[in-house]
Amino acid sequence: MRRKEILDLIEGGENLRCEFKRKFSTSEKIARAMIAFANTIGGIILFGIDDNKEIVGVESEKSEAELIRDAGLCYCEPPVDFKISYIDLNGKEVVIVEIPESNNKPHRIQDYLNEFDINHAIVCIRVNDKSVIASKEMVRILRAQTQKLNLKKYTIGPIENSIFNYLIQNERISVKELCSLVNISNRRASRALVKLVRAGTLLIHTKDTGEEYFTAVV
Repeated sequence: MRRKEILDLIEGGENLRCEFKRKFSTSEKIARAMIAFANTIGGIILFGIDDNKEIVGVESEKSEAELIRDAGLCYCEPPVDFKISYIDLNGKEVVIVEIPESNNKPHRIQDYLNEFDINHAIVCIRVNDKSVIASKEMVRILRAQTQKLNLKKYTIGPIENSIFNYLIQNERISVKELCSLVNISNRRASRALVKLVRAGTLLIHTKDTGEEYFTAVV
């Protein structure tokens, strides 16, 4: 990336596609950020930049790069694609890590399980300027997107009608609200809402806390 592009990123602050790291923390924390970008729309991590946009630089770009590679290749399952580059800003070395949006979602923190287990997998996504743990609903949607499992034919039953009627009177609905509305289990409510997202009739939204809610497609 060009110098001006990096300076513009720093000036713009942290957001959906950009995160600052003053220094390398732990491999798992960095892996979570890399996974979140890969599972969302891609992004950039700048090492050597403080949260207040101050350019502090890194002590050793070589050491930092080795730790970043370890995080992306060993702590992410499947491994995340990334590109590392360096730039000198005001005499201070900054490490740039570019993570493209993945075609192999969802990535998770390495758990050494042979198969994906939705009940144990730690899957992260990007929400505004934060990396948060994805809900089971979001994980199911990510898996369906990767496997190109969009619903073209589906049946509208009593539960689906209850969802649509509720959204006529209310702006949004959550899994918990659907459970109370039609007296069904959390699992059934989750699957019903995910099915409608996959069918293109609902949208899923994630708050900074990781909490999910659903709205009708307008």
